[in-house]
Amino acid sequence: MKTNLAAYNNDWYKPGRPAVVRLLWLLTSVLFVQCNWNPLSSVRVRLLRLFGAKIGKGVIIKPGVQIKYPWYLSIGDHCWIGEHVWIDNLTSVTIGNDVCLSQAAYLLTGNHDYKKSTFDLIVKPIVLEDGVWIGAKAIVCPGVICRSHAVVTAGSVVRNELQSYTINSGNPAVFIKERVFQVS
Repeated sequence: MKTNLAAYNNDWYKPGRPAVVRLLWLLTSVLFVQCNWNPLSSVRVRLLRLFGAKIGKGVIIKPGVQIKYPWYLSIGDHCWIGEHVWIDNLTSVTIGNDVCLSQAAYLLTGNHDYKKSTFDLIVKPIVLEDGVWIGAKAIVCPGVICRSHAVVTAGSVVRNELQSYTINSGNPAVFIKERVFQVS
């Protein structure tokens, strides 16, 4: 058997809003969210909320951030979203409080089923619980849950659930050591 992309069909997938809303979001995102000329995080937050994102207080969203569908995004309080983070959310991405997504981190909710000749689309949600830190250029794959205060080091690829208060590194990301906070 061979891959047959001509037979690909994802008619079952519904992006959650009419085409005109998706087009308006795309234009708004390119002009005001992804752009580097706009230094104001507050403008990005307001626009994301306008398009259905649930965003808590004290959230900082840096320039160059790309978000597929804001209506599938929930961000808690006091989160930092770094430059050029890409949230490719074909389904829900839930981010808890005090979460840091470092520069160019990539949250990926969609993939393709390589076991089928038609390369069917697969979508699974991502959950980042409170206090999670996703390092620069790290990738979080579909269906992953990062439990409370888990850390993913720069450039790592997360394919499975991460336990609370752990530091994880590599491709695939594996447990390195416990995350222990120093008392100030």
